[in-house]
Amino acid sequence: MSNSWTLHVLALKLKLVIQSIRSKGVFGWVLARFCGSRFKKNGLGGFDETFEISFGWVLAVGFCGLNKLKSHLNWVWMLRFRGKILNLNLHVITNASNNNERKPYIVYMGEVRDDIISLTNVHNNLLSEAIGDETLARTSKIHSYGKNINGFAARLLPHEAKLLSQKKGIISVFPNKVQKLLTTRSWDFLGFPEKVKRNNQIESNIIVALLDTGVWIDSPSFNDDGFGPPPSKWKGTCATDGNFSACNNKVIGAQYFNLDSIEVPNETTPPVVDVDGHGTHTASTAAGISVKGASLYGIAEGTARGGVPSARIASYKVCWNVGCQDMDTLAGFDAAIADGVDIISVSLGGQPRSFFEDPIAIGSFHALKKGILTVCAAGNDGPYLGTVSNVAPWIFTVAASTTDRKFETDVKLGNGEKISGAAINTFTLKKEMYPLTNGEQAQNFSGVSYGNISACDYGTLSKNKVKGNIVYCLGKGGDSTINELGGAGTIMSMEYFEDVAFPTLTPGTYISVQDGLKINKYINSTKSAQAVIYKSRTVNNINAPSVASFSSRGPQQLSPHILKPDITAPGANILAAYTKYSTLTGDVGDKRVVNYNVESGTSMACPHVSGAAAYVKSFHPNWSPAAIKSALMTTCRLLSSFIMTKSMKKRPIGAELASGSGEINPIRALHPGLVYDITNDNYISFLCKQGYNITDFILLIGSKKKNCSEFPLARGADGLNYPSIHMHLKNQESDISAAFYRTLTNVGTGKSVYKARVKTPKGLSITVIPNILSFDKPYQKKSFKVILKGKFVKEKSWYLSGSFVWGDSKHTVKSPVLVYRPSV
Repeated sequence: MSNSWTLHVLALKLKLVIQSIRSKGVFGWVLARFCGSRFKKNGLGGFDETFEISFGWVLAVGFCGLNKLKSHLNWVWMLRFRGKILNLNLHVITNASNNNERKPYIVYMGEVRDDIISLTNVHNNLLSEAIGDETLARTSKIHSYGKNINGFAARLLPHEAKLLSQKKGIISVFPNKVQKLLTTRSWDFLGFPEKVKRNNQIESNIIVALLDTGVWIDSPSFNDDGFGPPPSKWKGTCATDGNFSACNNKVIGAQYFNLDSIEVPNETTPPVVDVDGHGTHTASTAAGISVKGASLYGIAEGTARGGVPSARIASYKVCWNVGCQDMDTLAGFDAAIADGVDIISVSLGGQPRSFFEDPIAIGSFHALKKGILTVCAAGNDGPYLGTVSNVAPWIFTVAASTTDRKFETDVKLGNGEKISGAAINTFTLKKEMYPLTNGEQAQNFSGVSYGNISACDYGTLSKNKVKGNIVYCLGKGGDSTINELGGAGTIMSMEYFEDVAFPTLTPGTYISVQDGLKINKYINSTKSAQAVIYKSRTVNNINAPSVASFSSRGPQQLSPHILKPDITAPGANILAAYTKYSTLTGDVGDKRVVNYNVESGTSMACPHVSGAAAYVKSFHPNWSPAAIKSALMTTCRLLSSFIMTKSMKKRPIGAELASGSGEINPIRALHPGLVYDITNDNYISFLCKQGYNITDFILLIGSKKKNCSEFPLARGADGLNYPSIHMHLKNQESDISAAFYRTLTNVGTGKSVYKARVKTPKGLSITVIPNILSFDKPYQKKSFKVILKGKFVKEKSWYLSGSFVWGDSKHTVKSPVLVYRPSV
C-alpha cells in the first residue's frame, strides 16, 4: 500500500474526530507537539515518520487552527528550513477532499500570441465550455496570465480539469500546489573581495529579480544613496499603500501576488512588505550594498554585501506564511519577464514534476526565451539521495556549502568539563553556574502528559523544577518549552546538521547525541549538577568548503542523464539583512528584532549564484543564459576523487550528485576561455528526445515548425550541450557504454589551442575525440565527442567519478563526469 493512500485513509478517519473536538485547542497543541517530537527523534525519510507527523498536524490544524499553530517554534523550523514536512501535511489534507470540491488548477497554454486580441476572453470561453455555466465560469476563474505566459488559474472539479486538458491549444492542466521556501564572510571566502574589479556603469543597469517573501525596504542593505533613477529598460511597478512606498532607487520594484487570497494580510502592515525575513535575506545576499559593522548581537561581525552591490533589485512576493502557491509563483515570473529583469533568483521549490506541470520550470523557460537566466535552490532534504528540486536543464540549480567560519556555543559543566555545541546564542548569562537538570528530573507529575519527557515536550515538565535551571533536552525544539517555564537555558542534542547553527529562544546550544549522553550521566551522578552556557563565538572551520549536510542530492528522474545540482555556493550560517516585522527566531515569544540575521539553506546559496551570474553579465551583457551558466560551472573548484585541493576539504555524501560541478569562483568565470552554449531550439530538441508532444512545443515557443524533425537532432546519451556529463545506469548489471556530444564556443581573444586532459577512476574509461581543438577567432565553434566505457569493479560501489579538462596556456575548462548506478 502506498504512503499517500495510507495518509489519505488516515485523514478521512480523523475527520470526524477533528470536527467533534475542534474547540479543545490546548489538547490539539499537545498532540501536535507529541507527534512532532516523535518525528524529530526518528529523523526524516521513512514511512513511520511521515505517518506520525501527519497525524499530529492533521489533529493540530483541526483542534487549534492554522494561525495559532504557525506561531509555534516547531512550525517556524518546518516552514523555513525543513519544509518537506509542510508539503506532507498539505498533501494529507488535500487528499482528504472529494471530487465534488472545486480546487485551484493552473491551465497552461504556452507563449502569448500576437494575433490574439483578448486573452481574457479566450480564457473565459474555455472555462465556460468546460464548466457549462458562464456565470459560474467567471466566478471560478482566479487569474489570467498574459504578459509573456499564456494561461489562467481557476477553481475546477477534476472532470472539468480533464476536459480542459484535452482541448486544442492547452499544454497542461495541473493542480495548484504549495511549495516551500527552500552574508559578511561568504563572498570573501569565495575569493571575491569587496574591492574586486567591477563594471559599475553596466552593473547599475542590471536588475536582479527575487521571487520570495518580499523585502523590507528600510534595511541598511537597500539604502539608495548615490543611485540614479532606474534603468530605462525597467517597465515594472511598485506597490504603494497610502504614504508607504516599498521602493527606492535601489529596490526599484515591489509587487505581491496572493491570487487566491489564501492569507489575509495584517491590516497594519502593507501586504508587499516582507514579514518573514527570508526575502530580505536573499535579496541582500544577491545585490545588497556594502554595510560595514553588520552583525547579529556582535556575532559574525563584518561587512555585509551582495555579489553586485550596484545592481537594482526587483521584489516579487509570492510566498506567504502557508508557503508559495504555484499560481502566485507563475504570476511572479510573468511579471518579472515583462518588467525587463536580467536575472531571476528563486529560493523555493518542491518535489520535481513534469516540466509542463511545474510553474518554476515553465516560468524559467519563458524567461530563457527573453535572455533571462533563472537561478534556483536545490532543496534542503539532504543528505538523502534523489531529493534535488528544480531540475529542468535550463534552470541553474544550486547546492549549499559551508564557509571557513562556523559558530560554536560552549557548555561548561560543574565538574569542569567543557562541551562545544553549534548554535546562535545571543545571550550572556550573568552567573558563573546554574543548577542543571533534565526532562526526567523536571517531570510534571500533577497532570496527564501526552509528550516525550526527555525531549521536554509541551506539558511534560514542572515549572517549579525548570524555573531558574538549565535543562538538558533530548532533541531539538525544547527551548520553546523551557522559555515558557522560565528556565535559565537549554541544552539540546540532535543527530543531524552539525554544520549548521540554529538560533535559540533561551540561552542555549545544540550538541551531539554522544555529548548528550555525557551530560545525562553527569546529571545522574550528583545531586547538585551545575552548568553554564556561553554566548556564541566565531571559529575557523577547517573542513570548509564542504557540501552542507542538509543540501539536497541527485540523482533526478525527469532527465536522468542531466547532473543536478549544477553548482555549489555558501549556504550554511550566512549573515544577511532581515526584516523588522519578524523576530530573530520567528517565534511570537521572541522579543529580539534584528537588522541582520544568520540563516542556513540552499535558499541562502541560491542568491550567491544569482549575484555571481549578474556579475558575469555586467562584463558580458550579450552572453546567453547558457553561456553565463557554463562560465560559472567550468571555472568551479572541481570536486573529484583525484583533486582534493581547496576545492572541497571533505568529500560529500553523493559526490557530484551533491556538489555538481563544484563551488563557484566568480572572478575566474569572467574569462572562462570556452563556453558550452545552448539555444532555445537545442532545448526543444532535448525535449523531443525526452518524448514530449511536439504540439506542445509549437504553443510553447510560437514556432512555425511543426514537428521534431525540423529541429536540430539531439545526439548522444543526454541530447544536450551541457557543461557536465552524467550517465545514469538502469540497473546494477548494466555495463557502461555511452557517447556524449559537445560543442565549445571560443569566448577568448585571438588564436588558441586547447588540449583535453582526462582523469578516470578504476573501471571507467573516458575518451575525448578529438583531444585537441584549435580556434582561429572569437566565437568560433568546435565540436567533440566523449565516450564512456567500463564496468563497476567494486560490488558495493554505486558511482564512478572522473573529469576532463580543456586547457590552453591561460584557461582551464573543467567538466565533471559521473556514472551512477542504483543500489540493490
